[in-house]
Amino acid sequence: MRLVILGGPGAGKGTQARKLCRQLAISEISTSDILRQAIASQSELGRQAQVYVDKGELVPDPILIEFMRNRLLQDDAKGKGWLLEGYPRTAFQAEELDFLLDDLEQQLDWAIYIEVPQSVMMDRCLGRTHSFQGNPKGNNFVKDSRPDDQPEIIQRRLNLFYERTIPILEYYGYRKRLLTINGDQLPEQVEQDILQKLQI
Repeated sequence: MRLVILGGPGAGKGTQARKLCRQLAISEISTSDILRQAIASQSELGRQAQVYVDKGELVPDPILIEFMRNRLLQDDAKGKGWLLEGYPRTAFQAEELDFLLDDLEQQLDWAIYIEVPQSVMMDRCLGRTHSFQGNPKGNNFVKDSRPDDQPEIIQRRLNLFYERTIPILEYYGYRKRLLTINGDQLPEQVEQDILQKLQI
C-alpha cells in the first residue's frame, strides 16, 4: 500500500500517519525527517538543502524530488509500501511524484485528505499548549508556547495551506486517487473511517 496523507495544521495527520503505518506495517516517510537527517549527515543533497533552510526559505522542488527518489529506493519502501507525510505540498509536486513513481515502477494507491473545519483547526492549534498533557512520548503535541501559536500566525498558516492544498485535492480527485475523511471526530473513529475506505 502506497499512501499520501494530507491535512491542515491541527488536522491530526501525524497521529493518523503513525496509526496507519502500524496497522498496515508500512514505512512512514516524513519530509521533515528526511531533511533533518540529510542536513545532519552533511550529504551532498543535505548541504544543498541547508542553504535554503538556513535562510528560512522553501527547499526547491528539484532537490526535494531527489530526496524522495533516494528514500523510495530504500529496501523498506520497496517492500510492503509507505505513507508520505509532508509531501507533496503543491499540485506541481504531486505531479512530479507521479512521474517519479512511474520511473520507479511504483504507483500511488490513495491520497488521504483529513478534512477538518478551519475553526476546529484554529482551536486545536491554539489549544495544543494547554489541552494535551500526559503523553509520555510527547508525540504530535507542542509542549511550550511558541511564536507560531499566535492566532494571526496560525491563520496565515491555514490560508497558505488552503491556497496550496485545493489544487492538490483537485489533482488527485481528477486521477481518482482521493479519499476524503471527516477529521472532526475522535482519532480512533478517524482511523476506522480511513481503514474502511481503504477496504482493510
